[in-house]
Amino acid sequence: MPADAQAPEKAKLELGVGGKPLLYYLPLTIAERKGFFKEQGLDVTINDFGGGAKSLQALVGGSVDVVTGAYEHTIRMQEKGQDIVAVLELGRFPGIVLATAKDKPIKSIADLKGAKVGVTAPGSSTHLTVSYLLAKNGIAPDAVSIIGVGSGASAVAALQKGNVDAVSHLDPVISKLEADGSVNILVDTRTEAGTKAVYGSTNPAASLYLKADFVKANPNTTQALTNALFKALKWLEKASPDDVAAAVPEEYWLGDKALYVKAVAASLPTYSRTGVITAEASKGMLEFLKVVEPTFAADKIDLAKTFDGRFVEKAAQTVK
Repeated sequence: MPADAQAPEKAKLELGVGGKPLLYYLPLTIAERKGFFKEQGLDVTINDFGGGAKSLQALVGGSVDVVTGAYEHTIRMQEKGQDIVAVLELGRFPGIVLATAKDKPIKSIADLKGAKVGVTAPGSSTHLTVSYLLAKNGIAPDAVSIIGVGSGASAVAALQKGNVDAVSHLDPVISKLEADGSVNILVDTRTEAGTKAVYGSTNPAASLYLKADFVKANPNTTQALTNALFKALKWLEKASPDDVAAAVPEEYWLGDKALYVKAVAASLPTYSRTGVITAEASKGMLEFLKVVEPTFAADKIDLAKTFDGRFVEKAAQTVK
């Protein structure tokens, strides 16, 4: 434990994530593999679910204590009366790409009518992105079939075997499909320009979120988690793509280390530099959800309750 840190109230934790090998969640893998959780006096067991919606369900159901998942879930759950709060931004751009099979006549969002679209899991951010793009183009959400394809090799296989016509997905899956010449890219939010072209603003992606009552009861534990993942963000700021490839399990490479290194290079700009979700970014996410879910009760939402910046502020002062 760092000398100036207070012992975590709950040192042994269950953490949920939806697709750990995805570069969307790379800071989590770095914190794990570099021993940053252990440095903070934490024993973290990582439960990898099929998609972000499933890790959220695990948090609500009580089988995990904390989640690394899409920030949007904090807003959606507040509308449902569940007080869930993010304490650290991991990704400042979503990194989600909508890609279509090269042998399909899909050249625009409008052409998706009747198509089967693969996502990590129904209800996850990859699914919501499809819903948003359809709504912005005046297409009913039931005009496409949404199919969960998982987060790794299963997603690649789903498109290449013709089980889906398009995928809304993340790296390294997208880079693998690109390298194989299997896809055309319709939408790409791996860059700031690409993100703003889609959403009109920045769009917070992965975050560290917990139940608000857990944060209140376990402030030292929450601080320790924040410190570990903030240190991972700082490590990623200085790391080369080769450093990252050397740090992760080999199975993350999808059988091609050079390709993985290329995917990391494309994704490194997506990670948060400050760990802070700004008020502007929160508002942009709320506008996104209003488009995705027309019945969303936006007037019930207090955005200030979806992000607690105290822990990252302290991490920025103490984490080396």
